[in-house]
Amino acid sequence: MRKLQQWMRLAQAGMILAGLSCTAAHAESDTGAPAAPAASGDLFHMIDSQPISELWVNPGFLSYHWQRDLNLNGDNFGPGVEYRFSTVASLTAGEFRNSDRVSSKYVGGYYQPFAIGDVRLGAAIGAFDGYPKMKNGSWFLAAIPVASYDYGRVGLNLSFVPSYQNRLYGALSFQFKFKIF
Repeated sequence: MRKLQQWMRLAQAGMILAGLSCTAAHAESDTGAPAAPAASGDLFHMIDSQPISELWVNPGFLSYHWQRDLNLNGDNFGPGVEYRFSTVASLTAGEFRNSDRVSSKYVGGYYQPFAIGDVRLGAAIGAFDGYPKMKNGSWFLAAIPVASYDYGRVGLNLSFVPSYQNRLYGALSFQFKFKIF
């Protein structure tokens, strides 16, 4: 419970930072923010795919694991990048300290064609390594549901990581990110 409180304080600090760092109104459509809801006022909508060019960096993840009794690592820090080339898609790569306290690398992409308000919805699809109980630490493919919110130069990717047998541990992962350009 104490870890969850720490993560919630960090999330609140990130949102405060987002509010303080953005002096303009919400980003326009060419910044990668979801397109405005349809004229009918639909809250849930499809995002128009348009080319953009944004580079984001992140310090890794904070994860709240469902299996609290296993003493898993929730401070999954390590460098990562995300290149958004479309309002609905981006490429990502990085390294982090995983739940088993082992170094992991990842490479993949986000595809997020849906939105609820300004929150993009979709999946991260990619390859991961470093999990000792999954293919002996070798590379494997995974698809993970992701919701993203960007505000100016700060953003948050929220991932739902499902458990997989006794090899991968399920969690809700928070990834704060910062736009370089």
